[in-house]
Amino acid sequence: MSGSRSSHEDFKGRPLDHDPEVATRGPTTASNNDGESFDNVPKANRRLGTLSATMLIANRMIGTGIFATPASIVGGVGSIGLALFMWVIGALIAAAGLAVYLEWATALPRSGGEKNYLEYSYRKPLYLITCVYAIYAALLGWPSGNSVYTGEMLLNAAGTEVTRWNQRAIGVGVVTFALIVHGVTPKWGIRLQNILGFFKIVVLLFIICTGFAALAGHVPGGKPDNFKNSFAGTKTDANLFINAMYNVIWSFIGYSNAFYAMSEIQNPIKIVKRAAPLAMIIVTVLYLLTNVAFFAAVPKETILNSNRLLAAEFFGIMFGARANQAISVLIALSAIGNVLAVLFSQGRINQELGREGVLPWSKFWASNKPFNSPLAGLTLQWAVTLIIILAPPGGDAYNFLLNLISYPLNIFNALISFGLLTIYVKQYLDRYHTSDPDSTSQTWSPPVRASLPITLFFFLANIFLVIVPLVPPSPGNEPYEAIPYWLHPVVSFGLLALGGAYWVFWARVSPWAGKYELVRVVEVGSDGLSRNVFKKRKLE
Repeated sequence: MSGSRSSHEDFKGRPLDHDPEVATRGPTTASNNDGESFDNVPKANRRLGTLSATMLIANRMIGTGIFATPASIVGGVGSIGLALFMWVIGALIAAAGLAVYLEWATALPRSGGEKNYLEYSYRKPLYLITCVYAIYAALLGWPSGNSVYTGEMLLNAAGTEVTRWNQRAIGVGVVTFALIVHGVTPKWGIRLQNILGFFKIVVLLFIICTGFAALAGHVPGGKPDNFKNSFAGTKTDANLFINAMYNVIWSFIGYSNAFYAMSEIQNPIKIVKRAAPLAMIIVTVLYLLTNVAFFAAVPKETILNSNRLLAAEFFGIMFGARANQAISVLIALSAIGNVLAVLFSQGRINQELGREGVLPWSKFWASNKPFNSPLAGLTLQWAVTLIIILAPPGGDAYNFLLNLISYPLNIFNALISFGLLTIYVKQYLDRYHTSDPDSTSQTWSPPVRASLPITLFFFLANIFLVIVPLVPPSPGNEPYEAIPYWLHPVVSFGLLALGGAYWVFWARVSPWAGKYELVRVVEVGSDGLSRNVFKKRKLE
């Protein structure tokens, strides 16, 4: 390859030819704070400091959920007190997930997130987990939901009728704008991300301050008594409780966002140890106080009977009917920030899959040219997102695709936490039954440890999230009108099985038919980035 050099050694200097599993193991511990031992990234590409890493996480966590879900959660559990308690439980689960991801990220401080952690944990059959994850990451358009939701909010603000095509046209424009900003002007993309992250925090702080005024009794029409006998009306329907819990947890998703871009963080281990907990604390406090603000101003009867965003009801009560247009603009800007954060991270995942050598035309997806950004990886995510925005009809088909995008993450979170549990168990056993200092479990000592109880808690929470959508919903709470409630979980497992089928063809059938074996080598291109590339070596 012109302008590149190849090495048949991994990052520790061990020959890949003699041990093809080495590439899936990764380093057993973080050797320095720069992460240079794990990724040959030029210093100029490490653009993210503590502020940007914090905003990258907060921007993805604060989407439309905090504006849209509080009313449905109150409706599910029946009382204000239990609804607030549900948000506390959701925060605990998210904090446990953050601890698990932090341990993995500080042990393997390079871009790719779950891909790296899964490869480390599930090494046999060789390359299987990489293929399964690659299909999931490359073929699902994460930014599609908030892109389209931006269209709905902007049309509402303009007083224009929302139709299938004008809403989706704006969605296409939003995700295309995100592609251009991140792909062509990466520094400005990060700056805009930070600005929108600050904007979201300011909006929630404004709501919270208004809520304090409501608590003091300054509510037009009279202050509701939601905090008096706050647990009155609590429901005992387990299915409604589970659905409410599911909505709360999904409002916290995004805490792992910075770990997809570890190779672009200036001092990755040191910075994520600060930025990730800071973002989690900020978002959790804002979420809890925003709910208190909503409940301080909006009567419970209005919350239970409302089909609108609770934020719209809140602004309408506190500032008048015309405030509905203002909140629509604020929510649209929040959704745009989420699209920017999601596309940023998913583009990095596609780039890492290209560097892994699993995707077709891997060198293209791995490239950082021509704008010193993962434009090719971003474009792949953009193209898939456009298909999901434009192709399906409205109603059930579109909602189904959005659920299909989010559900598999629960499966991978369960696998990641189980992999960490396995390391803990092996460490315990090796401590008393082996004296080999070079065993994997003995050398696993990352700067951050999640601990066994926290990891087990997160594992069980994700098993819960995997099982919940398979439980028959109570009448009136079905996720779809015409298709079965269980369809998106079943199709999700089918999608992962497709990754397994791809592995059989790519790693087993093709080498057998062509009489070659796959050997992974490390290449350092003219752009200074290292990439793992699979080579076909003819068998004797």
